Amino acid sequence: MHSNTSGNPKVELKNLYKSFGEKKILQGINLSIEEGEILCVIGQSGSGKSVILKNIIGLMHPDDGSIFVDGKEFTGTTGADFYNIQHKFGVLFQMAALFDSMNIFDNVAFAMRRKKIEDKQIKERVPELLAQVGLRDIEQKMPSELSGGMQKRVGLARALAMKPEIMLYDEPTTGVDPITGSAVDRLIVKMNNDFNITSVVITHDLQSAFRIADRIAMLHEGDFIFLGTPDEFNRSDDDVIIRFIAGRASS
Repeated sequence: MHSNTSGNPKVELKNLYKSFGEKKILQGINLSIEEGEILCVIGQSGSGKSVILKNIIGLMHPDDGSIFVDGKEFTGTTGADFYNIQHKFGVLFQMAALFDSMNIFDNVAFAMRRKKIEDKQIKERVPELLAQVGLRDIEQKMPSELSGGMQKRVGLARALAMKPEIMLYDEPTTGVDPITGSAVDRLIVKMNNDFNITSVVITHDLQSAFRIADRIAMLHEGDFIFLGTPDEFNRSDDDVIIRFIAGRASS
């Protein structure tokens, strides 16, 4: 649909394990995320979807296994190597995670200021970034003055400020109405197409996944039980998938 795959995985998870005490969350998962695709990771609440996201970006470390980004091992790297790879990522967290005490301009400018980008350039870039996500003339507003959907757009503008190669979305349609959810989905596809960004979307919103995904990966009991196109997912005769599509939790 949108992918511009080059044959080499952009991100690769190899034999990843993660537990919290006695609770086994990831049990040897393997996944190749192709360059330029939108991959949706779905599953029940508590299945470990967000744990995968946090491991990919280096906020959490696997107990065992490896993560490769552009063919370079990310797991266990430190210092400059760690930051060089981490800078390839942009993240849109579940509730947009804007700074309440800062206006929209300062929120979007935050990462650029930390990178010591000149003020003149930031003044030009912030309105451009907001325009890319369909927002204009809101720089002086505070996050509390915006709807949930607008806050998500500002969060996306902030993530795009550092020109990420890979965008990670954590439940992007949670907490917004269906019309706003559709708008967020269109925006994810637009960013993917306009900037050839590789996108990983963590979601339990199946309608959203069907709208945007090139491929769907379903996590169940610590491993992927499905990886394929939305059509293939819809046609699956796997009992867990059939129940998930029907909206009933699997036992």
